[in-house]
Amino acid sequence: MSRPSFIDDPEKGTLDTLTPLPVLPVSNKAVIQDEAVGLAAQSGMNEAKATLALAKARKDPSSSTKPHRKVNRLIRFQLWFNTYRKFFIFVVAFNGIALFLAAMNLWTYPRRYTGAFVLGNLQFAILMRNELFGRLLYMLVNKSFAKASSYSHNHFSQWTPLWFRLGCTSALQHLGGIHSGCATSGFVWLIFRVTLIFIDHKDNHDAVLIMGVITNLAVAISILSAFPWVRNTHHNMFERHHRFIGWVGLLSTWIFVVLGDSYDLDTHSWNPDGIRVIRQQDFWFAFSMTVFILIPWFTVREVKVDIEVPSPKVAILRFERGMQQGLIARISRSSIMEYHAFGIISEGIHAKYHYLICGVQGDFTRSLVNEPPTHVWTRQLKFAGVSHTSTLYKRGIRVCTGTGLGAALSTCLQNPDWFLIWIGSDQEKTFGPTISGLIHKHIPPERMCLWDSKARGGRPDVMKLVKDAYSSWGAEVVFITSNWAGNKEIMEGCKEAGIPAFGTLWDF
Repeated sequence: MSRPSFIDDPEKGTLDTLTPLPVLPVSNKAVIQDEAVGLAAQSGMNEAKATLALAKARKDPSSSTKPHRKVNRLIRFQLWFNTYRKFFIFVVAFNGIALFLAAMNLWTYPRRYTGAFVLGNLQFAILMRNELFGRLLYMLVNKSFAKASSYSHNHFSQWTPLWFRLGCTSALQHLGGIHSGCATSGFVWLIFRVTLIFIDHKDNHDAVLIMGVITNLAVAISILSAFPWVRNTHHNMFERHHRFIGWVGLLSTWIFVVLGDSYDLDTHSWNPDGIRVIRQQDFWFAFSMTVFILIPWFTVREVKVDIEVPSPKVAILRFERGMQQGLIARISRSSIMEYHAFGIISEGIHAKYHYLICGVQGDFTRSLVNEPPTHVWTRQLKFAGVSHTSTLYKRGIRVCTGTGLGAALSTCLQNPDWFLIWIGSDQEKTFGPTISGLIHKHIPPERMCLWDSKARGGRPDVMKLVKDAYSSWGAEVVFITSNWAGNKEIMEGCKEAGIPAFGTLWDF
């Protein structure tokens, strides 16, 4: 897996030599800052707190010069062979066995109903990426296994063991493995289907074979565009091809299904009776695929946004209404093009606003700083992230660096049992008074460690911070949001120390 590239990482702080941006209109900037000052005043912030230097750990004196720490190969393999890859291998192996039996004519059912195997896999692949289905899964797990309050003993109890709850979090975080496995398997079954048609082309109509080939090409391009290297380094190209070629594939799939089910192989003639078509399995699989694809798009809305630009590297977006913790928003300047995901910061579902931290890492985020819009497009149905399972644990540690705070802060704002570790440079100047005000209003000093590497002269010994907090806080799990290098370092350190941890995914 290639290492993703990062541009102008906000974790590096704001350089004094940067040219100041033009002052934003009052409606876009000052409104948020005025309210942030109010938040700060309510929380009793003083100059000492404003330095955002609350951690007591010593900085790592050799952090900038020490060679990369060598990690046991077994540790690296265990992290590489995560639940995502386990899901992927299981799904592909299961389908591979069925395909082998069908190809050897040992199992005839898939040869007669190959379309059902094609579309069944593709439908499940789409389902795994559906926002509504994901939210329902998270809600089911949280409602069933979250901590229960025992008021008589004034403590929280869990009726499921920790290993089970960790397994639930891991499974939910790595649903992408099922998505990729089913998509790959569906594509291979599609090749098998077209191959069978080609072998029996004398009994099939040419139109069916042509649509089969077109569908194969569309699905192949959609899958190739979703490879991690393409997705992480060429996001816009990934989204255009995966989405629009995927829609072409859906349309060609419908034509392929209708033509294939309408052509009578015995009489070599077309049967215009629609009843025959809707009685086939593949028709209903195609119908379900279409519904799952359309559901999120029915929730797309253009909404008002206020933007604060505290520094040239970060834009703080403010939207109306509060949100649950652990959710992810997708926003765009267009209704159908180039949606970008950001973690949601909110004080709770009854709050007046929620916020996004957008670090300048590409054309889209740079435009938010240089040409801040007054409205953006978003899906009102939000995607659930791994932090959404934080209620499963008695206590936890939320580690983040730079703009990773956007995905982490809500958990600590809404749940008093979570400890925040935030590492960044020149934090208050870079991220502004809005974020600072939210932190100091809701999180007491004993529940956070804010490390300003510019004020402290360097990065900390991150694993010492994590280990000390994990032990003293009595945590059960650590959630990590960082860049590629930071995530790798902390995940490896936690694995070596035997600390359950979930980090940012780069291969989903």
